[in-house]
Amino acid sequence: QASVVGLGFGMNLHHAMAAGKDGLAFTVASIVLTLAFGWFLAKRLRVDGISAFLISSGTAICGGSAIAAVSPIVQADRKQMTVALGTVFILNSVALLVFPLLGHLLHMSQHQFGLWCAIAIHDTSSVVGAAAAFGEEALQVATTVKLERALWIIPLSLITALVMKGGGKVRMPWFIGLFIGAMVFSSYFPQYDVVYEWLTLAAKRGLTLTLFLIGASLTLGTMRSVGVKPMVLGILLWILISTLSLIAILGVG
Repeated sequence: QASVVGLGFGMNLHHAMAAGKDGLAFTVASIVLTLAFGWFLAKRLRVDGISAFLISSGTAICGGSAIAAVSPIVQADRKQMTVALGTVFILNSVALLVFPLLGHLLHMSQHQFGLWCAIAIHDTSSVVGAAAAFGEEALQVATTVKLERALWIIPLSLITALVMKGGGKVRMPWFIGLFIGAMVFSSYFPQYDVVYEWLTLAAKRGLTLTLFLIGASLTLGTMRSVGVKPMVLGILLWILISTLSLIAILGVG
């Protein structure tokens, strides 16, 4: 998350606002569709409701951050959190390798690929990693739209708290505010460009290390802990959101 904040110094506020506006409709539609389809699939697969909701929330919004935000509200136990986080973690690792390859095979533009990553990949770090491998414009679009998407953790948490009638605390993703602050500062004080370049470079190096650690941490134990049905649910949701968003993005051009 600190690396993502650092990337804000290398982005222009006005370009980012344009990218965020383009991704808003896709964001809203994909979140609603993913949560609804997750509920439908969970009933058919007989995945317990809390695990299914955590997986659906992580797929719909922002991976581990969304899961961490709603877990205390729905009173998820350790096993349910492990299952949800493990599912998202495994699919993130696959996305890092598969998405850039598919983007090139489909001859996607930088803007199209960045938008696709932001919608179809779970965690922010994996979104940024896949987009960075594709190009600078893809990175800016993906980061902006994904962080805009992550803000939906707040209404999701509030609605969940109302439905559950619990006293869970709604958590604000702190790194989003810092990212916006970094982007605004660099846009209005361009005289410090040399400093911004160093900060952006450090952020990219930190991100590379983070992605290496993600890959190194993927073990058979993690995969076994998830279980078959929750993993099937996660994969089907991921395929749904990836395919529909790809069709929509390529259709819009």
